[in-house]
Amino acid sequence: MVSRPENAQPERRLTPRGASTRARIVSAAVELMYVKGVNATTLDDVRAASNTSKSQLYNHFADKEELVRAVVAERSAQVLERERANLERLKSFRGLIRWRDALVRRNALQNGAYGCALGSLAGELADQDEQARVTLAESFAQWQGLLAAGLRRMKENGVLRPDADPERLATGLMAALQGGYLLAETAHDIEPMAVALDLALDHVKSFLTT
Repeated sequence: MVSRPENAQPERRLTPRGASTRARIVSAAVELMYVKGVNATTLDDVRAASNTSKSQLYNHFADKEELVRAVVAERSAQVLERERANLERLKSFRGLIRWRDALVRRNALQNGAYGCALGSLAGELADQDEQARVTLAESFAQWQGLLAAGLRRMKENGVLRPDADPERLATGLMAALQGGYLLAETAHDIEPMAVALDLALDHVKSFLTT
């Protein structure tokens, strides 16, 4: 779970109706900021997409910065939930191939457009909002940690050679994935992403015992 920043304000206790309104605002902002980008998305855009009034929006979020941080937290939770489902029981090279195929298929649905849900946020926010950067860095670390844990299980089970370094291999896989997302986004073609992941997986394959 992504930890709350030390300077974050405690969450208010919301009524069911208030919680529903807040969730609707965040959901609309998540989609808009993914497709349009954070900087190009206005609060009026979010208000219209979520069918909320200005007073409702400002009742939950004092400004855009606060809403953006909620979007980062929500996207991080979504991505990590998906990746846990795919990686928590990873223990074979075939499992890594399935993980790769699921990511490529998912990105193919939009021809590579918009990039990684977390990577696109990091590209805009890492040098603008320290709190958002920290949340994103923690999320990437947890994602990479899931890969490393799976690779450690493969090593412990004798699938990978003793000289395999799960942490380094996980870093290489994550770097290939994020670079592949960026190239696919620019080209509107998933082929660069597929190639980048395949090359990284070939390196992992070189450490297989059989």
